[in-house]
Amino acid sequence: QYATTGCSLTLHHTEKPEHEDICEYRPYSCPCPGTSCKWQGSLEAVMSHLMHAHKSITTLQGEDIVFLATDINLPGAVDWVMMQSCFGHHFMLVLEKQEKYEGHQQFFAIVLLIGTRKQAENFAYRLELNGNRRRLTWEATPRSIHDGVAAATHNSDCLVFDTAIAHLFADNGNLGINVTISTC
Repeated sequence: QYATTGCSLTLHHTEKPEHEDICEYRPYSCPCPGTSCKWQGSLEAVMSHLMHAHKSITTLQGEDIVFLATDINLPGAVDWVMMQSCFGHHFMLVLEKQEKYEGHQQFFAIVLLIGTRKQAENFAYRLELNGNRRRLTWEATPRSIHDGVAAATHNSDCLVFDTAIAHLFADNGNLGINVTISTC
């Protein structure tokens, strides 16, 4: 199906659907969580789409930045999104608040590379909450935006914490997450 965009594999018809789900040449969907944006396009067009259609997303330069999520006490499911630009790449930082079951909310923080899975393997990220003589750290390889946020949050393959922990680190309802990107 994606031969016109560069895929050169020839597969048996029974293997085709499984490959198409993970094919690096399939169109990229808008990586913004929590939006109903139906945009799809090439990897090269993702950043242009984000800058034009999602102007509210802030981009910070540098490999060591602070991602500030404001008003973490907002009710319901909420997403905070920011971009980080370093090492010639763009990374999407996402903090997502979900209600897992009645009255129990969890936060999920993750870094995605605006790039392929293969490119993502060249980087590592560290998320760190600091405050009140406490530190909570998560280190991992970023996911490609091809994989998206949902797969990581479903498997808890990201920094996961509940509202009680969020309040230990929050300052007036705002949560600062130190984000460090490094090359492998």
